[in-house]
Amino acid sequence: MIIMEKGATPEQVQNVAAEIERCGLKADVSRGEFRTVIGVVGDETKVSFSLLATLPGVKEARMVETPYKLVSREYGNGEGRIIRVGDVAIGGEEPVIMAGPCAIESRQQLFRIAEGVKRAGAQILRGGVFKPRTSVHSFQGLGALGAEEAEEALFWLKEAGEHFGMPVVTEIRGERQVDLVARYVDIIQIGARNMYNQDLLVAVAKKGKPVIFKRHFGASVEEFLSFSEYIAAEGNKDIILCERGIVPVGKGKSFTRYTLDVAAVPVIQKESYLPVIVDPSHAAGRRDLIYSLSCAAIAAGASGLLIEVHYNPAEALVDAQQMINPDELGEIVEASKKISQVARTRVTR
Repeated sequence: MIIMEKGATPEQVQNVAAEIERCGLKADVSRGEFRTVIGVVGDETKVSFSLLATLPGVKEARMVETPYKLVSREYGNGEGRIIRVGDVAIGGEEPVIMAGPCAIESRQQLFRIAEGVKRAGAQILRGGVFKPRTSVHSFQGLGALGAEEAEEALFWLKEAGEHFGMPVVTEIRGERQVDLVARYVDIIQIGARNMYNQDLLVAVAKKGKPVIFKRHFGASVEEFLSFSEYIAAEGNKDIILCERGIVPVGKGKSFTRYTLDVAAVPVIQKESYLPVIVDPSHAAGRRDLIYSLSCAAIAAGASGLLIEVHYNPAEALVDAQQMINPDELGEIVEASKKISQVARTRVTR
């Protein structure tokens, strides 16, 4: 990264960026409160760092050893990033709760759940239109029924968000859906199964909307951060990292769907300036553990939670076993506020 002097002019910053681009690479300019840093995106062997260090306004040219340079805390001037979506600040002092049905089944179902999660204290409404499923015989979401059904479900989601005053998020499953989904939602979610899909990451990043980026259940933290770099490299740093559980280890019965890697939350916060949220629903795979895992996530420092909610979980067409109802969500919201306050007090001592 190229660290500019405190008094570097916009022209000097532009000159450094132009020199990087002349070598066939991208220049990523990050302006912090106290300094401006320029990142080099691409094959770094094509540029002379010793030359860049001599340009006017440059304080130093420093190699960043991690493979996730653009999202590293060092590159981010040591400051945590706050992502604003409407009136909601993700990465701020208060935990943000994102909740709603795993799959949108009808307008009536969505609005009833949206009303419940809003009353419970959620700030963002989630709802699945395109559902990645293991079995081809399972319900794939309304988006799988056809283009008209997909757009109608997305319209309902946007309509519900506007009606209840909540930004909305849905998962995207493939590149062909990018333009359609981006027209209706405030946040685009990339699911765990698509963490490694580089073309999809680039296509979503170019829409310039905040992105919830989920960790693959078999990925290391380093891989997770490295692939988030594909989004950042397109100039979109509004990335919300999401821990959702990793594959259980050892033999014998597994009592949860995945193993929630709680330690990943503080580890990522030390490595990156991006906010981290947790999805306890997919980690647990069972509703009786959602409260406990949610509390653990907030205690570990998570900036928010992504939770599946239904007014009658037994009726849900997808993931019924891990759905909670709005009243249970309300208990989690209240507990999260209290735990977050205690955690912040400890940090500031």
